[in-house]
Amino acid sequence: MTVRPPARRSVSLLAAAVVVGALGGCAALPAMPAPVPTSVVPSRSPAAAPTSQGNLSPDGFDAAQRMAVRIRNIGCGSVSTGSGFAIDPTTLVTNRHVVEDSAALQLSTYDGRDVEATAASTAALADLAIVRTAAELPAAPTLADADPAEGDAVTVVGYPLGQRLTITTGTVLGTTTDPLNENLGAVLVTDAPVEPGSSGSAVLDTEGRVVGVVYAKDDQGRSYVVPVSTLRSMLDDGSAFTDAPTCS
Repeated sequence: MTVRPPARRSVSLLAAAVVVGALGGCAALPAMPAPVPTSVVPSRSPAAAPTSQGNLSPDGFDAAQRMAVRIRNIGCGSVSTGSGFAIDPTTLVTNRHVVEDSAALQLSTYDGRDVEATAASTAALADLAIVRTAAELPAAPTLADADPAEGDAVTVVGYPLGQRLTITTGTVLGTTTDPLNENLGAVLVTDAPVEPGSSGSAVLDTEGRVVGVVYAKDDQGRSYVVPVSTLRSMLDDGSAFTDAPTCS
C-alpha cells in the first residue's frame, strides 16, 4: 500500500525546542524539565522477546536501549532535544534538524553517562546527520539489509520530550513521497507513537536490526521514517555529509 501524502502543514519535525533568550547570543541554559507525567509519554511496550541482538543484560537494559543516545542542541537563543543511535563505537546517526544551528551538542547514554561530541555533519538530501564522539558509545545495532514491508512490526527507541528512554511499537502502514523533503523520494509511514524529542530515533525490526530513522509525524499520529536503504546509501557516499551549520 502507498500512503497518500498529507498536506504539508499537517506534518511536523520532532525536535523538542524551547527559546531561552535573546537572539543576539547564546543565553543561560534552563534546567532540564521535570519528569513528564506517564500519561504524556508514549506507553512502553511489553517485555521484548529474545532477539538476535541478545536478551536483557544484568543491569536490565537490552541492546536496543543501550545504543540509544539523547541529544541536547545548545543553540543561540534556544535549546532543543532529540534522539540518536550508535552505528559504531564512536559514531551515531540522528536527524539533520536535531544538530544544525548549534553552539554545542550534549550527548548522554542510556545509563546517564555524558559523551563529548567532536564533530557533526549533515546530509543535504535527507533529514539525516552523523555525530562523532570522543569516547566509545555503549552498543551499536546491525543495519538491516532491506527496508521493511507493509504490515511488518517495528519498534521505536528514543527519548520523547527529552525525557526518559522509551520504547514504542507499531506497524509499517506503507510508503509515501517525503512531504518535507520532496527530492528524497519514498519514506516509510508507521503507526508507532512518537513525540517531539523522538527525532533521530532508531526504528527496529523484530530481530533488533535498524530499518529506519524517525524524523516527523502528522496530525493523525502517523510517524515518518527515513528507510534504511536511504541511510545505507548515504553512509556509503563520502560526499553525502558536510559539516553541520552552527550558530554564532
